[in-house]
Amino acid sequence: MRFSICSLFSGSSGNCTYVGSEDTHILVDCGCTGKKVMQSLDQIGMDSKAIDAILITHEHTDHIQGAGVLSRKLNVPIYANEDTWNAMRDKVGKIDEKNIRIFSNDMDFYIKDINIEPYQIPHDAANPVGFCLYCGNKKISITTDLGYTNNKIINKIMDSDLVVLESNHDIDMLKAGPYPFVLKRRILGKKGHLSNTDAGKAITELINGKVTHVLLGHLSRQNNLPELAYQTVVEILTSNGIKPGSDLVIDMTYRDQVGNFYHLGA
Repeated sequence: MRFSICSLFSGSSGNCTYVGSEDTHILVDCGCTGKKVMQSLDQIGMDSKAIDAILITHEHTDHIQGAGVLSRKLNVPIYANEDTWNAMRDKVGKIDEKNIRIFSNDMDFYIKDINIEPYQIPHDAANPVGFCLYCGNKKISITTDLGYTNNKIINKIMDSDLVVLESNHDIDMLKAGPYPFVLKRRILGKKGHLSNTDAGKAITELINGKVTHVLLGHLSRQNNLPELAYQTVVEILTSNGIKPGSDLVIDMTYRDQVGNFYHLGA
C-alpha cells in the first residue's frame, strides 16, 4: 500500500501539505488562496475533485486562508478541534454544517483508510495541534508552528517514517532583522517557532526511533534561507555522529513551490 506526501507550500506566507493513499486524499492546512492550492495540486498530478478532507492545525491565516473557499467549491469537510473552529469560524466564511467536523486532541479518527491522531503543540493559537497520519504500516507526522519540543512530542513522532518538522528561523538573522522587538520575543518564546538549531537538536532525538526522512518546514521569509536551514541542521547532526543521506534523509519544503513527492511503501 502506497502512502504519499508532498508539501505544496510551507512557510510564513502560507502552508498546505498533501497526504494521500491510493484511495484517500487529504490536505493538511490550506493557508493560501484556493486557486493557488488547486494549481499546486494540478502540478503534482492530483485532481482537486479527489480531495476528501482538509485538516486544520490552528486558526492563523497562513494555515486557513483558502480552507473555506475549497470546502465550498469542492464540497469537502474541514476537520479541526472545537477551540480552533470557534477561533476560525468568522475567518473561513459560511461552511455547510455537514462539512464541519470536530475532533478531540489525542483521540484518533479515520478518513477512509487513513488513521489520524491529533496532538497538542505549544504555539500562540487557541488549541494548536500536530498530526500523526497512519496508512498500512507507514506513519507520517506533521509538526510545525511550535515554540519548543518536549518528550511527549518527540515520543509521539519518533516512530514515524517521515516527519515534517519546523525549521522557522535563524536566531541571529531574527535578532538582527527588521521585526519589532515584541514580534521577535514572540517568535523566540515558548509558544513561538522552532529555530534551525532547535530543529537540528530535535532530529538528533528522532534518530533514536524509526524516522528515515525529515522535511524542514515553515521557513520564515525574513529570517531564514533554505540553504542556511539545511546547513545548520546537517552540522548539528554531523557533530552528533549522524550521517545525513546515510542515516536519514534531510530535505526542504518551500514557500513558493511544491517540494519533492515522497511515496512510502511503494
